[in-house]
Amino acid sequence: VQLQASGGGSVPPGGSLRISCAASGLALEQYTIAWFRQAPGKEREGVSCISTADGSTYYADSVKGRFAISRDNGENTMYLQMNNLKPNDTGIYYCATDRIYQPRRKSLCLNHNGYDYWGHGTLVTVSS
Repeated sequence: VQLQASGGGSVPPGGSLRISCAASGLALEQYTIAWFRQAPGKEREGVSCISTADGSTYYADSVKGRFAISRDNGENTMYLQMNNLKPNDTGIYYCATDRIYQPRRKSLCLNHNGYDYWGHGTLVTVSS
C-alpha cells in the first residue's frame, strides 16, 4: 500500500489550498480515510476523517467550517480542501488509512494510533 500526498505550498492568511493523496494497493472507498497534521514542536493531530463503514465525517473543532474532506473513488484519491487558512494551520499534512472496516466515533477516527498506512506528508505554510 502506498499513499502519495501532494499539493502543499505557501499561502497568505485567508487563502485556500487543496491537497491530495493518491492511493495504490487498496481501494480508499472501502476504508476509513483521514488527514492529520503536525506543526513544528507539536504532536500530530487529527484534522478530518471519513468513517466509511457508517458514512460519518468528522472535523477537528479548529478547522470546522473551513476545511472539507472528500474522496474520488474513480481516481482512488482523497482530498482536503482548506479555505480561510490561518497561520496556525501551518504544518506537515499527512493522509492515512487502514484495512479495518468498522464505524469509528470521532475520538477514534481522529486518533493517529488507529491507522496502519501513511503518506509521506506535504508541507502547508500560511504566512504573510
